[in-house]
This record gives sequence, structure tokens and C-alpha cells, in this order.
Amino acid sequence: MDYWKVEWKHDFQEEPTTFYSEIGEDGYEVRKVQRFRDGRLVKADAQHESGEVGLSEIPVGRIEDVKAQPDFSAFTISFDEFQVVWLKARWGRSAL
Repeated sequence: MDYWKVEWKHDFQEEPTTFYSEIGEDGYEVRKVQRFRDGRLVKADAQHESGEVGLSEIPVGRIEDVKAQPDFSAFTISFDEFQVVWLKARWGRSAL
């Protein structure tokens, strides 16, 4: 597994500013947490997605490609760092 933290620099008030992703060997997200401007942490996995957050439908690609985009900063993080955020997050409004 790989663990990423991606910061999105933008002015959209309703969109997340930070993404935390657990990525499987196949390149697909297994779990994800999104942080919003108001501090909310909303999570998703394969069984729990919502209108607020869901897993990517395509492989995430290489972190170098994300880093190369001017609106994003991307970092690899540890399992422990991901897990701390995961445990603090809540399921989205329409999650199962």
C-alpha cells in the first residue's frame, strides 16, 4: 500500500482542500479522506461512498504527475499518519 497527502490550492469554498489516500498495489484508491475548509474530515471506502466523497474510478497514477500540476502539492505519508486522519473522519451524509 501507498499513502498520499495531496493539498489542492483553490478558492472554491465548498470543495475539499486536502486529500488523504490509501492506494492499493493496483493503483486504485482503497480508502480516502477529504478535509474541507471548515475542518470537516469525510471518509470513503469501497462500501461507503457519498455525494461528498468517493474513491477514484481510475488508477491514481504517479505521485510525480500530481506534484507537477501547479494547483497541487503531493506527499507520501506513513500508514500511521493516514490512520490518524482516517479514525478522526466521519462517513459522508449518504454513506451506507
